[in-house]
Amino acid sequence: MKINHLNLIHKRSTNWVSLLATMIEDNYKLRGLRNKLVKKLREKGIRDEAVLAAIGRVPRHVFFENALVDHAYQDKAFPIGEGQTISQPYTVAFQSEKLEVKPGDKILEIGTGSGYQACILVEMGAKVYTIEYNRKLYESAKDMLPGLGYKPYFFHGDGSKGLLSKAPYNKILVTAGAPVVPIALTDQLAEGGILVIPVGDREKQAMLQIRKKNGKLTQTEFANFAFVPLLGQEGWKV
Repeated sequence: MKINHLNLIHKRSTNWVSLLATMIEDNYKLRGLRNKLVKKLREKGIRDEAVLAAIGRVPRHVFFENALVDHAYQDKAFPIGEGQTISQPYTVAFQSEKLEVKPGDKILEIGTGSGYQACILVEMGAKVYTIEYNRKLYESAKDMLPGLGYKPYFFHGDGSKGLLSKAPYNKILVTAGAPVVPIALTDQLAEGGILVIPVGDREKQAMLQIRKKNGKLTQTEFANFAFVPLLGQEGWKV
């Protein structure tokens, strides 16, 4: 019997969207919790109103199992499997703020993870290319995010090498801790662009904001954070 793969894919996609429709209950209570989170982030020093507005709109609870929804709007990281986490909201807000996102920016995100950070960037009006090293996380985000209304361009591969085929980028965001700043990323950064990347050891990293102007790089260092390691040729070896 001949199988029509296109019909199967369409059916799978339709079922996934239907499932999401039942998952995405964004009721008064959840919106209230999200507003409280935004207030907390503002109190912790986040000033970019576009970042705060995006966090106020993206339903973070859909990235959690139903039994764990109470954790969704707490300002903390949470495991998502495969040894990875959905980042603490403050970290997402801090990195997004240091990226200085403008509507229409072409952004490369390295480390798709759950897809939450990509949603924030898309919500802010950016054109987002996101690459994930772990295939299971890549497949999960690629299946889930379009059903939520967020459609970045998904890639599976070694993000430590960037994504040369789509370069250059106005902004590059790395959501995993690197041992050094990969040369590939600064090479793929457009003139006037910004790279935000945590760099350090496997336990703790300093957040770096790197600007490219007249072909030269300048660097600003911010407080320490703790990210999962950036794996790949120009990151930590597996």
